[in-house]
Amino acid sequence: MLKSLSRAVSVAARLSTKAPARAAEALVGPALCAPSSASTRPFTRSIWMLCSSNGATSGSRPKILTTKRVLPSVPCGCGGLHTEGDKAFTEFLTDEIKEERKIQKSKTLPKMSGGWELELNGTEAKLVRFISGEKVTVTFNINNSIPPTMEEEPEQGQKAEDNEPDLVSTPNFVIEVTKQGAKNSLVFDCHFPEDEIGHGEGEEESDIFAIREVSFQPEGDADWKETSYTLNTDSLDWALYDHLMDFLGDRGVDNTFADELVELSTALEHQEYIKFLEDLNSFIKCH
Repeated sequence: MLKSLSRAVSVAARLSTKAPARAAEALVGPALCAPSSASTRPFTRSIWMLCSSNGATSGSRPKILTTKRVLPSVPCGCGGLHTEGDKAFTEFLTDEIKEERKIQKSKTLPKMSGGWELELNGTEAKLVRFISGEKVTVTFNINNSIPPTMEEEPEQGQKAEDNEPDLVSTPNFVIEVTKQGAKNSLVFDCHFPEDEIGHGEGEEESDIFAIREVSFQPEGDADWKETSYTLNTDSLDWALYDHLMDFLGDRGVDNTFADELVELSTALEHQEYIKFLEDLNSFIKCH
């Protein structure tokens, strides 16, 4: 009787000690094995904390789970796109540069007679001359200075290349005449009329450039002040117009000057065109 009671008490004790363990396993097991999002969040956060150098005090999100994007390797190392079209483009540009250099008359710009000093700023050119206390400044830009040409069909037995006209730069230009005692400068807006370019020998001498507008402007102002009165020559008395042209001629701006300006502008435009092709070729090649 006493042995049976003792064995019953012993079995009950063993059962009572195993129950909490099984209960703990029932609670811990799902937390470690179940794939639910509620159970993976603490696990992931603990990985961030272990691998972050500054832990929770860093103030920045750990980067252990961020994916680093690997860019495809490019031969030139510039990260640009290279295609067969780019290759054909660079081959064309290389040939074009060689051809343009062949027809380039001179690598140096032609000189202007009459003591004009040349200043260059990219595509903008400025010619300055001092005469009897006056300052004469002529400014022009080669951009959009080549008029469009009409292609003519070559005659029988003539090559197409021989029929191509020479490209001539005829930019608009501004003349500024400054006197020491004057408050403002006298400014002339000039251009090359198409029908006056390339006059031949034996023809009656005529002005190859024309005055479009005349105005008084503050000295050295880059922008034309619209509030100043502007004299348009379209409806101007011819006698007054001739005196204005003579005024410019006395200061060195005449047909000789205009011819030399066209030659200078053409050379400068061609030089900038070749430089543009070279820069374009380098850009496509990505050197």
